[in-house]
Amino acid sequence: MATTPETDAPAHRLSRLYLRRFLRNRLAVTGVALLVLLVLFSVCGGLLTPYTYADTDFTALTRPPDATHWFGTNQGGNDVYASAVHGLRRSLVIAVSVSALTVVVAAVIGTGAAYLGGRIERMTLAVLHFLLVVPSFLILALVSHRLAGDWRVLIVVLTVFGWMSTARVIWSVSTSLRERDYVRAAEFMGVSAPRIVRRHLIPNLGSLLIVHLTLGVVATVLSETALSFLGFGVQTPDVSLGTMLADGAGTVTSAPWLFAFPAGLVVLLTVSMTLIGDGLRDALDPTSVTGAAGGRR
Repeated sequence: MATTPETDAPAHRLSRLYLRRFLRNRLAVTGVALLVLLVLFSVCGGLLTPYTYADTDFTALTRPPDATHWFGTNQGGNDVYASAVHGLRRSLVIAVSVSALTVVVAAVIGTGAAYLGGRIERMTLAVLHFLLVVPSFLILALVSHRLAGDWRVLIVVLTVFGWMSTARVIWSVSTSLRERDYVRAAEFMGVSAPRIVRRHLIPNLGSLLIVHLTLGVVATVLSETALSFLGFGVQTPDVSLGTMLADGAGTVTSAPWLFAFPAGLVVLLTVSMTLIGDGLRDALDPTSVTGAAGGRR
């Protein structure tokens, strides 16, 4: 039976302990509250305006914020508030999907290579090290541009080129887990390699996977924003925070609201996820100062 670093404690007691540690971290709680507000804004914000991101008001081109258009309008007469709601929702869908997929792929490949060892491990590491030095951002830009910037394709492309560094970390940790007694006992009982990886290795990497999942959202938001800003990501008529930043970059002085609102959302999203990721890392790590304090409380 698999064990965790905090041995023999029932799962519900460990969960309460981790939650208590997390809640003691005020910055992490602030990050959660901020993320909840951003999600609510992306889901329910459209109910507060009669406009959609695709609607155009030709009587209000590049109009500053007012009572009708709360965040103003862009050069085409699109409501910036409605575009920000849709853009944030699109960026969140892309970021969460890519982060979850990359963690799954990295966990399977990293733990599988570590457990199987031998030639398979050497070949996997060789591929990993090769892919890590490939200029993935340029390939991402070329592939995304060639495929017309479909956000679904962008998820696939970002996943294909985003799992390597996480897999390398997971492999490194799994090389020590494969020597644990419960893994050897499973081997002695004739349990198959895929089942050992699925039932004994991956579950004991839970804290590492959760932290990488959270921080991966930040990395994906920045990647998607950069690609869309350069014209290689999400394409019109769809909208993301990156496309809004690209549209507003040339009018920072003449129409600052076109850049300020999406930039503010990107900053708030990355800050919230970073705070949550740091809080989770401290809560799940018994050696951290924050985690130790929470455990004694």
